[in-house]
Amino acid sequence: MNEQQISNLVFNAGLKVHKSLGPGLLESAYQECLFYELLMTGLNVSKQAALPLIYQEVKLEVGYRIDLLVEKKFIVEIKSVDAINDLHLAQVLTYLKLSGCKLGMLINFNTVLFKDGVKRVINGIL
Repeated sequence: MNEQQISNLVFNAGLKVHKSLGPGLLESAYQECLFYELLMTGLNVSKQAALPLIYQEVKLEVGYRIDLLVEKKFIVEIKSVDAINDLHLAQVLTYLKLSGCKLGMLINFNTVLFKDGVKRVINGIL
């Protein structure tokens, strides 16, 4: 399965969660529900996946945690904030660079319309 196919499945699963729960909950609630929905599609999904940071001779085994890692090649970062800002996008881009993944999705569930809270992030391009 390629990244575009995964992206479509993640979007549809997120839409289903958003329709059911609406905005206003904690990120952890959306993460659990989206994790469940993606598992039900048969995808390999890890939550809070450890992402090491390696800088020259310095290595932090668990420098960061990815909210959801889908099929070991697609990153999902979940937010429940008033608005997505440049730092949120930079966070996803950094995760993509550190992991070597090509595509990720930043999802802010705290929106009236789900599509308004979704941003695709491509490694190397914001």
